[in-house]
Amino acid sequence: MNDAKVNRFLMPLGALGVVFGDIGTSPLYALSEIFFAHADSVKTGPETILGIISLIVWALILVISVKYLQLVMRASNHGEGGIFSLYSLLYRFRKDKRSVALLLTLLILSAGFLFGDGMITPAISVLSAVEGLKFSFPSLQNLIIPLSMLILTALFFIQKKGTQKVGSIFGPILLLWFISIGILGALQIIANPIILHALNPIYALHYLIHCPISKLMIVLGGVVLAITGGEALYADMGHFDIKSIKQSWFIVVFPALVLNYLGQGAYLLSGKPVLFSNLFYSCVPDAFKLPMLLLATLATVIASQALISGVFSLATQAVALGLFPRLEIRYTHDQHSGQVYVPMVNWFLFFGCISLVYSFQASQALASAYGLAVSADMFLTSIAMFYLARLSWTWSLKRCLIAFGSFAFIDLTFLTANSLKFFDGGYVPFFIGLTLFTVMTTWRWGRKATYSAYSGVETMKLGHLAQLHREQKTFLQKNMLLLAPKPLHHLEENTPALMQMIYDRYGLLASNIFFVEILHKKVPYLEDNRYDVTVFEKNENGMIASVVVKFGFMEDPNVEKVLEGIARHHEIQLDPDPKNWVFHVSQEFIRFTKKPTFTHRMKSALFSLLRQVSRPGYVYYGLGDEMQLSIQIIPVKL
Repeated sequence: MNDAKVNRFLMPLGALGVVFGDIGTSPLYALSEIFFAHADSVKTGPETILGIISLIVWALILVISVKYLQLVMRASNHGEGGIFSLYSLLYRFRKDKRSVALLLTLLILSAGFLFGDGMITPAISVLSAVEGLKFSFPSLQNLIIPLSMLILTALFFIQKKGTQKVGSIFGPILLLWFISIGILGALQIIANPIILHALNPIYALHYLIHCPISKLMIVLGGVVLAITGGEALYADMGHFDIKSIKQSWFIVVFPALVLNYLGQGAYLLSGKPVLFSNLFYSCVPDAFKLPMLLLATLATVIASQALISGVFSLATQAVALGLFPRLEIRYTHDQHSGQVYVPMVNWFLFFGCISLVYSFQASQALASAYGLAVSADMFLTSIAMFYLARLSWTWSLKRCLIAFGSFAFIDLTFLTANSLKFFDGGYVPFFIGLTLFTVMTTWRWGRKATYSAYSGVETMKLGHLAQLHREQKTFLQKNMLLLAPKPLHHLEENTPALMQMIYDRYGLLASNIFFVEILHKKVPYLEDNRYDVTVFEKNENGMIASVVVKFGFMEDPNVEKVLEGIARHHEIQLDPDPKNWVFHVSQEFIRFTKKPTFTHRMKSALFSLLRQVSRPGYVYYGLGDEMQLSIQIIPVKL
């Protein structure tokens, strides 16, 4: 009973550190971006202040509290969420509706935007926190950029150690952060309680109606900054149950954010000076500026850590879904497969973050690059949820339009507003997203083309192989396992090209031959039915069988361990000792067509480059750790 009570407390506390770090540190820069990055466009009059604060409060209510927590998080893929979970949930409808196939492509683009978000968030969060040096130590403000770079460098260098030890203190520090910003806001509200009128949505509507469109777009582009990180609620729902996330939001995060935004608005209404155009730190009493600087720095590092870990998970899922080259993935915890470290992605993010800090120099300037990727992701999430509710949940068209059509309109408005930031820095996440979209679609195209060409090679039938096996008197030593490109179930099917090549080369068969096919299911984890066995031939000479091994897209695909388990249970005539196996795999030698189009040449060149980056399949699947490995080169024409 006590353990249950402890878990009910620890789960929401843990969610604070992992899920809400990004959105929880938005008060550091969101309102400063609206009021002071465009000082000529947005005036700080009472009606304007009340209207903008009301917009932020109701954006938090509608987009986060209603859209994500009440609707989007219902789209659970075996307990997991995120853009690739939506992709997997919609994947089975791709042949029924052409528009779904297009949407799946757009979701890949959205995933690319999230990679861009993962680069910008650490840069803007850490930079906005360290800028507090201007208030405590004005003479040290020249150190803001070097110190921000130093913190980011340390953050990315410790990624390979894993986040287990650091993660244990994430929740308490973020709890202290939310309590602090809530109190900070409450003190300002007490001094100017008129700001409480902003809780009335009439002020938000009045501002929307009467504000000139040019100014409104600037303001809405800043309002988005207050809800960035909302997509993390859905992406991280697999790490914490939905109830814990909701408890953290409604009990701690939402009240603290509302109090702080109202407090910053109250400070503006007071007419007090805003030093260095930084509204957040201007609200902090002088005696607490240094402690707040330290706490803000810790909070932004935690927010950055959570997002970096999220990008690692995103990359891992993309690899498993066949949308990304097989990158090196290191598991940093022996019991939690979700804790991974992807070296190439880590250093890609690191150099990107450092470049952004050096190029933009200030959080207000960097805020111009922020928001476009997030609003695009939120819009595509609303569209995907509309299709999911219509096709999978069988909701009526009217109900889907009310639930998700309205949110798609809100998201599209935010996206339109943020598109104005394109030339002020919005091009950064756009081109990052577009680049990664090109990588993912090219890799998917290349793998499909390679598979098609490989499968087109003429080979003997499985029935003929079984006959040869029965008639043969002399056999190759050791068990033969072959990595097959597709599941085999019937004797009328062709054997893999690799089997034909081995037989043509040696003229002999092994006594036991097993075709191993690996399937990545469109679910995060598999609880049972890990493999299927089909026996084609079993006699006194040995056995020919097919083994289909299955993994979820969030699992470590170690095939060797699964095969060892099958052998120990004697489900096939496979020696339990992997040292008595020989696993044959193929490695394609791709030869491109003689007269390709320009587009084909570009895609082929990129695919060739990606193949150099990608680890061979036998390494990714854990083959060769204990067993002998035989690699055969097979020419494939594309």
